[in-house]
Amino acid sequence: MVYIALDIGGTEIKYGLVNEDGFINSFYSKSTFASKGASYLLENIKSIIEELIVESKKNNRKIKAIGISTAGQVNSDTGEIIFATEAIPGWTGVKLKSIIEEEFNYPCTVENDVNCAALGEMWQGAAKREKNFLCLTLGTGIGGAIIIDGKVFTGNSYSAGEFGHITLYPNGEQCNCGQRGCFERYASTSALVNRAKKILIKDNYNNIDIDNINGKFIFEKAQNGEKIYLDIIDKWTYDIALGLKTLVHIFNPSLILIGGGVSAQKEFLTDRISNHLSKMIMPSFNKNLKIKTAECGNKAGILGAINKISN
Repeated sequence: MVYIALDIGGTEIKYGLVNEDGFINSFYSKSTFASKGASYLLENIKSIIEELIVESKKNNRKIKAIGISTAGQVNSDTGEIIFATEAIPGWTGVKLKSIIEEEFNYPCTVENDVNCAALGEMWQGAAKREKNFLCLTLGTGIGGAIIIDGKVFTGNSYSAGEFGHITLYPNGEQCNCGQRGCFERYASTSALVNRAKKILIKDNYNNIDIDNINGKFIFEKAQNGEKIYLDIIDKWTYDIALGLKTLVHIFNPSLILIGGGVSAQKEFLTDRISNHLSKMIMPSFNKNLKIKTAECGNKAGILGAINKISN
């Protein structure tokens, strides 16, 4: 018995066949071509599912259901995309669960991608045996998931976990949401890169190709002991901790899980965040609080989608 799993992002669709124990029988990825819009994406999704059905039959594996992780805010009961940015034009309002169930006649669940990543980590990764934790993905922005008693907390309108829009600095930098000073304007990976570029330009680092600086470059320089990059990361992790201070005092989690590409930095990242955060929160909240990086990598989404439907 296997499940069909898809993780739909703005850049890539990851997909494969997963069994009830979380073993990934097959795993693939292909470009989303998000700019072509919802209609094109739906046809792409259907084609992927058809491909996986053929594969499962070839290997004599019976399909039980389809689990889908997707970017955007999702009504996890109806499987409708209730809000998505224009990164995928027309995705808002798509009744994805209904479309897939009618087309293929298998049960289907649809859930937000960060929620799925958190569930995947709880099932097979860094959050095993954790029941009350927060997951933050640092990338272009900051995504969030709240796990309470082992279940995703979605809130009144299925939109809980928009951690990136906590106000960090009133009257600060303009955010894409229309407000100022949001957490993700200071603590996302994009914010780290922008911070580094501003400092390097200001300090006349003319021997560096500023346009091609990315998070990996900054961390490599810092790990080589270059002071300017260590200082940049120190100020950035301070801002991460400042946002986490609010979340910790609200949710009192046992674990904060950091996902996204920066999770590859492991303790080099989490030790710095922990050091700042421990000085900001009340002692009782710091007791047994762990900060870890995600372990499942780009497979967390499909694992979480299957964990959602199999439970």
